[in-house]
Amino acid sequence: MKLSIAEALRKAIHDEMERDKTVFCIGEDIGVPGGWGGAFTVTLGLEKDFRDRIIDTPISETGIFGVACGAAIMGMRPIADVQYGDFLFCAMDQVVNQIAKLRYMSGGKIKVPMVMRVPVGATGRGAQHSQNIETYFMCCPGLKILAPSTAYDAYGLLKTAVRDDDPVIIFEHKLLYGAKGTRKEEGTLDASSEFPEKDFTIPIGKGAIRKEGDDVTIIGSLLMSHYSIFAADILEKKGISCEVIDLRSLWPLDIELIFTSVKKTGRAVIAEESPKQGGIGAEIGMQISENIHDHLTVPITRITAPNTPVPFSPIMEKSYIPQPDKIAMIIEDLIKEHPK
Repeated sequence: MKLSIAEALRKAIHDEMERDKTVFCIGEDIGVPGGWGGAFTVTLGLEKDFRDRIIDTPISETGIFGVACGAAIMGMRPIADVQYGDFLFCAMDQVVNQIAKLRYMSGGKIKVPMVMRVPVGATGRGAQHSQNIETYFMCCPGLKILAPSTAYDAYGLLKTAVRDDDPVIIFEHKLLYGAKGTRKEEGTLDASSEFPEKDFTIPIGKGAIRKEGDDVTIIGSLLMSHYSIFAADILEKKGISCEVIDLRSLWPLDIELIFTSVKKTGRAVIAEESPKQGGIGAEIGMQISENIHDHLTVPITRITAPNTPVPFSPIMEKSYIPQPDKIAMIIEDLIKEHPK
């Protein structure tokens, strides 16, 4: 059986709702009969089997995450859906001051076992519907943060997140859903996966090596993990061997996997779709610098978007996002300037 990310997420939600009666979904337009199944088809048709547990809400992120937080405290396991990641800012008090902190503030007596599903990525929608907002939450203790780039990982990580007693944010890239029909995005990549017959989960905090190599380590997540593989394929034809790490978990980070790879290659390149200032690459780069700087043969390189909002113009947006050929060119120049 082969599934897209949207289909894999839908199957994971279905399986978990069937397994555990305390699991429910809440969000805008997620269960409208004849509708899209949320903004990107993930909950399509689930209302047929779980009518009482697919809860459509008014347009109020404050309400969605407030209700989900309260339900989680009372023993339910909500999956809260926000149509676009940018809208999560409307619920920052609920997410950052309540959901993330209540277990700590109660000395562990209160648990908030909930999942927040958040679509991100530039897809022709302009500055308020296209941001990669992962870094806003990496500095917030109390949250676990996931970023699956394949359907296999999306399924396994979502199931793990639902069963976790801490709040988990799952960032999902719009260009990786693989949704069909009216919700298919221009520029969509194939992130589908073959699935085994039996149920499985994937642990939080574990990255994956997507391509092995010896000359340079490229680190990315979501769309950038795919673009990093494309760049590695370009460089392979030029005799440059790249090791590509897909983070999968942004917090906790799989630091051991990153360190092991960088010790082997001596070079670390971090590719991310968000701006450089305060980015994921800043955290990873500092972790490498503080702990294994003596293994580096060249300075750490970050390949990012500019420090500007996401542009609306398709031509400017394409230039804004680090493309595979740009990643490959920067790495090739780096190796030429700093040969081992």
